[in-house]
Amino acid sequence: MSPSIRQYLIEIGTRISNERQANRPARPFVEWLAGSITSPVQRLRFLRGVMSLPKKQHRRSYRSWLLLSWLVVLLVIEVQRPSPWTRPSEGIGLWRNAEDRHGTAAVRVAPQPEIWLVDKTDAFETYSNGLRIENRFSVANRTRSYLVFSASRPNDIVGERRFVPAGIVFHTTESPQAPFESRHNSSLKRIAQSLLAAVRLKRSYNFLIDRFGRVYRVVREADAANHAGNSVWADPHWLYLSLNQSFLGISFETETLPGQLEATVKPAQVQAAALLTGMLRQRYSIPAGNCVTHAQVSVNISNFLVGYHTDWASSFPFQQLGLPDNYAIPLPAVSVFGFECDSVFLRQGGVRLSKGVMLAEQVLGARAAAAHASLAAYRNGLQTKYWSQLSAVRSDATGMDLQE
Repeated sequence: MSPSIRQYLIEIGTRISNERQANRPARPFVEWLAGSITSPVQRLRFLRGVMSLPKKQHRRSYRSWLLLSWLVVLLVIEVQRPSPWTRPSEGIGLWRNAEDRHGTAAVRVAPQPEIWLVDKTDAFETYSNGLRIENRFSVANRTRSYLVFSASRPNDIVGERRFVPAGIVFHTTESPQAPFESRHNSSLKRIAQSLLAAVRLKRSYNFLIDRFGRVYRVVREADAANHAGNSVWADPHWLYLSLNQSFLGISFETETLPGQLEATVKPAQVQAAALLTGMLRQRYSIPAGNCVTHAQVSVNISNFLVGYHTDWASSFPFQQLGLPDNYAIPLPAVSVFGFECDSVFLRQGGVRLSKGVMLAEQVLGARAAAAHASLAAYRNGLQTKYWSQLSAVRSDATGMDLQE
């Protein structure tokens, strides 16, 4: 409460107390006025002030009632006024209003704390945020090394060398599923182990999260996994092609349906994915905008259409993993590289993924207009650039396995 308001309320209270003709207010009215004050502290002060009024049975003073009413109104307004310490959200830090219905307390939601390795053995790792990674099935693959292209230099076909993961692609295994019930526990464990063996053999992902929420490291982070094949992404600074080398692959043991809006993963999987994503983002300084689904990055280079794969098309739980809704990002395959989409993709992709395509088409149209080019001509120019950059990536990775 500001000093000026506080002083004014004190003066009003003093004047009310000095009104000798005022009687103690009727109980129902006092209770109604007190009930309109949300802060317990201010409500108590009001009631104490009322009880301190003279008890002489004189005629009630209209002036005292009026002043008393204004006192309550000012108190209510002051209590509901946002605290001067309230600030808009900045990143994941947030200042909250210090006054609520449960009393007065200054609360600050701190940024995500440091995540560090607590224990490591040949069999597992544990981290300070509660994450546990099983290492028993970890396997090596080709060393991670890739080219990125500057987003500010449209004709860049040389690129820059990188060795650290730049993002995360989320996948689904689309493998057979047994009912998630206790009576099928043996089958669930057997299926998970068979899946893990197949994923390990093909070096399909860097991590696999089974239906029990257990996190398995498959291909170590220093190596590339065969998870994304022909794929593209872009952030405000860099363009990425063939994301096997540049992005980590995390897969959930689950099966999805075309256009599905609700995730089919288990709560334990979501919790484990949130812990794993938090650790990887902090360890490799991965931007939130570079944590995307396979459906968002997969492309078909034979017909220049997006969505060769559509796993996690519209149902990925971004927010539950501490990420923004990246479905709202204009799809870079369209806006940056000139790919197109068809009705099959829009139907299988669902509402959320289709929104990214529509936004990308709007960006593409605006850029074509700014370049005084037809949409078709501008798109052809982007596709030509894509082929040039893809050629550089393939030449750099001669013999590299681009399978997914």
